Amino acid sequence: GRNVRYCVILPDSYDTAPERKYPVLYHLHGINDNEQTLLRLGGWDLIERLTTQKKIGEMLVVTPAAGSSFYINSRDGKEKYEDFFLQEFIPTIEKRYRGMGTRTGRGITGVSMGGYGALRLALKYPQKFAAVSAHSAALVDKMGNGPAAGFGSYFKAFGEPFDSKYWNDNTPFALIRAGASTANLKIYFDCGAEDDFGFAKGAQDLHKLLEARKVPHEFHLYPGGHDAQYVAEHIDESLQFQSRALGAK
Repeated sequence: GRNVRYCVILPDSYDTAPERKYPVLYHLHGINDNEQTLLRLGGWDLIERLTTQKKIGEMLVVTPAAGSSFYINSRDGKEKYEDFFLQEFIPTIEKRYRGMGTRTGRGITGVSMGGYGALRLALKYPQKFAAVSAHSAALVDKMGNGPAAGFGSYFKAFGEPFDSKYWNDNTPFALIRAGASTANLKIYFDCGAEDDFGFAKGAQDLHKLLEARKVPHEFHLYPGGHDAQYVAEHIDESLQFQSRALGAK
């Protein structure tokens, strides 16, 4: 019911190969960021450099604005971002910008809130995504009656007052325990060991759960906090992971 801003980073061959269709990587930003966050992190230059070095293939990288939605349908039903993203945004983008339009040519990645969103959407809709990656994802397995210290009002999407059950029912943990189909989903995530919000514990908990369920995945715990510097140091890893997973050329 409103306009949603977005950016699309187009590959070098986009104008010279008008019949070509490309894999699409959806990059989800963190809370209080916007569709230009990846560009501000130097994402455009990084993608061009990795492409020139033949470390990644050509693909569309799409960054939609999402406010503080957590990429879910909000508890009060007023912000149906999940429905919008899947039913309107993805089909529109892939038709307008010559995306492959297939699961095997579609990946999703994100940072912090966007890392939560990427993992949750990929695990809930594995028929739509071939690969998922996340940096410093907002992972908390079980939340009590109020958001953990330091989160403040970030969790409005989960109700005001905060509905801990709505959070707990919508985590990647809950989806895995419910038997999410991961057989054809490639998974990568990392987190800073000194993450300011304590998400390192959530990342390690997710790693342990995936191991216990014998779900293949790649996980790294690196030095660093919950900030742009950490993401800038490791975003090349998720881009290369996604390029391989999506068969980008």
